[in-house]
Amino acid sequence: MSDSTAVSESPPAAAPAGASNQPQEAAPQSTWNVISGVLFRFFLMWMFMSWLRGGNKPQEGADKLPSVAAANLFSFGDELSMWVFLNEEKSLTKYNDPSSLLWVEDSIVYGGWDDGPNADGVLVFNSTFPISQKVQSNGSLFLHTFFTKSGYVPHPSMGELYSEYHTVYVTKQMNKFKRRTIKKTQNLLTGETKTDPELLKRMEEHGSKEIISHWHPNMTINLVADLTPWSRGKVPAPLDQYVHFKTDNPMVYEPIVFLNDYWNLLRDYTPINDSIKEVQVCITLQPITLFKLQMYASQNMRNQWYNILGEDYVQDSDEDQDSLKEAILETNPYMLGLTVIVSLVHSVFEFLAFKNDIQFWKSRKTLEGLSVRSVIFGVFQTLVVLLYVIDNDTNFIIKVSIFVGCLIDAWKITKVVSVTFDWSNLICGILPRISFKDKSSYVESETKKYDQLAFKYLGIALFPLLVIYAVYSIIYDEHKGLYSYILSMLYGFLLTFGFIMMTPQLFINYKLKSVAHLPWRMLTYKALNTFIDDIFAFVIKMPTLYRVGCFRDDIVFFIYLYQRYAYRVDPKRVNEFGTSGEEVTEPAAITSTDKKND
Repeated sequence: MSDSTAVSESPPAAAPAGASNQPQEAAPQSTWNVISGVLFRFFLMWMFMSWLRGGNKPQEGADKLPSVAAANLFSFGDELSMWVFLNEEKSLTKYNDPSSLLWVEDSIVYGGWDDGPNADGVLVFNSTFPISQKVQSNGSLFLHTFFTKSGYVPHPSMGELYSEYHTVYVTKQMNKFKRRTIKKTQNLLTGETKTDPELLKRMEEHGSKEIISHWHPNMTINLVADLTPWSRGKVPAPLDQYVHFKTDNPMVYEPIVFLNDYWNLLRDYTPINDSIKEVQVCITLQPITLFKLQMYASQNMRNQWYNILGEDYVQDSDEDQDSLKEAILETNPYMLGLTVIVSLVHSVFEFLAFKNDIQFWKSRKTLEGLSVRSVIFGVFQTLVVLLYVIDNDTNFIIKVSIFVGCLIDAWKITKVVSVTFDWSNLICGILPRISFKDKSSYVESETKKYDQLAFKYLGIALFPLLVIYAVYSIIYDEHKGLYSYILSMLYGFLLTFGFIMMTPQLFINYKLKSVAHLPWRMLTYKALNTFIDDIFAFVIKMPTLYRVGCFRDDIVFFIYLYQRYAYRVDPKRVNEFGTSGEEVTEPAAITSTDKKND
């Protein structure tokens, strides 16, 4: 029996051909979810980095340094020379190797915004670079960039005109290492696979997880045009990582040279292997302002989380960053601004819906009119989704959010049923036995009868669909094993038909002819979010089935609205306390009449 594999690799564009896809893929993240997720990450990073730095405390030893502002090594109008090397050395030593000298550009004007053929300050160099067998076997290539006074050389071995004081040097690794995870999948009935046999062979040789070097040809050398008088030890973060003062003269700092690969999208990276003999190189020289550098620097701060949250989290963050970059590059500016505003409103509504949902169940004294079975099934549904995303190595933030939602749903169970722990009769001598019992307000009302009847009809409708879906999944889809099959089958079924679980409450409302027991604030906020999803379902790229699925919850909510209209407040109806609206108003009327008579 042959095995099949599903390849999970970042960047996605570099995934080997022939790799089979996982069944029942999770719904794509919308633009506002990506933006809100990125903003949430930035907020966490800012708080954590502020805590590490001790808030806004000055840098260590800053009080011992001179408070006089330092000057830039170069002035606006100075002519500079740029030297760009590319080789396998992390610290450049082969200055006279002609094969590593990639680009030499003279007469660069510092602060000149009208250089270049288009008078926009931009210079571009394109070439190819042969790579060695070491680079093909996950070696690295480093870009070394020097700026000197015009006519000077970056190293004494290259000529007599050398001045270390007037030389600025930066370096950056050009290739990126991405981990490719290969998951074994197979058709559980036939054992057949659609995966490339070469990939299976490579998995046997290197294991299910492999680090592969990837290449992107573009690199931008940003020469920051700025003469800000910085003081040593008092440069604010994150600019303190880019402003370097001369060791022999603290009154002078080097101009900032930023090697920028921010706009290199993951989908454009290609894997480096033994079939690649040379790589394309496109180097761009472009001046930028200090404000733009601050924007890029704040984005690069997330790289400091590698050692804290792990590589998996950062790779997930990179994919979300790519979605944001694509939105910025490909979306109309007005539409992008509208999306950002709507994303913030969407997040506010989500928070309000969450808050009101907690308040409703916390203050609820009776269960009359509420579907208890829907609450219990909601816990099962959230648990299936949580186990599915864990089994498929989904984004860390998504795992946390679903886990919190699962805890909230589990807490709701304690509000709808009586939960008792029997510590005298332990399971395996460790865990207490848990018993569940319906609360009296639920047993003594007609709600329980209607709830059972609704789930009876629902089971009759859904059970055949579940069987059909399970048979389809095991015949046509590939899975890692029986556990993965059960999870993916249940998840796909709930994703397709889960909205039907909202119908028992509609049935109870119909039988009771009342909607007064519903958490209308929470439902309203969720409905507003659903309408926002509907609007952008035709703007954002997504599968047609998911686009149509955005309207399912709308239908249910419109039925809720119709029931609210049909079952209006009846002042003669007796509530759970045994009083009616007429009994409350009658004493007030008598009191006002007595006052007039007096």
